[in-house]
Amino acid sequence: MEWYTYIIVVAVGILAGIINTLAAGGSMITLPVLMALGLPPNMANGTNRIGIFLQNVVGVGSFHREKVMDFPSGFKVGIPAVLGAVAGAFVAVNLNDEVMKLAIAGVMILVFFLILLKPSRWINSHETHPPIPYWLQVIIFFLVGVYGGFIQAGVGFFLLTSLVLGSGFELVKANALKLLVILLYTPVALVIFFIHGDVQIWMGLVLAAGNMTGAWIGTKIAMKGGAVFIRYFVLAAILVASAKLIVDAIKAL
Repeated sequence: MEWYTYIIVVAVGILAGIINTLAAGGSMITLPVLMALGLPPNMANGTNRIGIFLQNVVGVGSFHREKVMDFPSGFKVGIPAVLGAVAGAFVAVNLNDEVMKLAIAGVMILVFFLILLKPSRWINSHETHPPIPYWLQVIIFFLVGVYGGFIQAGVGFFLLTSLVLGSGFELVKANALKLLVILLYTPVALVIFFIHGDVQIWMGLVLAAGNMTGAWIGTKIAMKGGAVFIRYFVLAAILVASAKLIVDAIKAL
């Protein structure tokens, strides 16, 4: 790589790390950049997960030091997500990419309105909103894991929604648990991509340097801003991500 390529990759990683820690959708920035630098789509998808994994190591550790990480609860919902990620990483589908982008954008817009119209569900305490039955949570997080194992980009939006509206966590704790769940399933998916030759290790490590820095910054912002700030950041991130997906899909049709 040229020297300036390292700067670009690290800078993009920092931005993605902040976005992923505060909300989700950072991979919608890193994946196009990795492909623009010459990686095939599948290799970009696999390589990106090195940065995601190390980013979440930093994020989980930082939230733990801030005393908001609930490891037992994270493992309860994380294990079904890991199983789903295995299925998602192995699955071979023959879907039209642009139709999939529009479908994902539609779901994100639904999440946007859930956050916008029900702010109390995203800000108030766990006790105010009891969780749904655990067996139903298992199904939900398994399906989110399938999506994360297969695509990754935007999975944090669905995890946040599931953790807040399904498991009953307030937004700051849900944000921390989101990172833990992704940390649990990412190594599994990464190994599968690596076995299939879809990981460029050096590029992934350069990206990870930025991701990890961004995760540290994002954790500090999250703790200082609280649930209200995170809610507005998530709303903005969903709008940008869904708009990009819709525009990309329309251009390709």
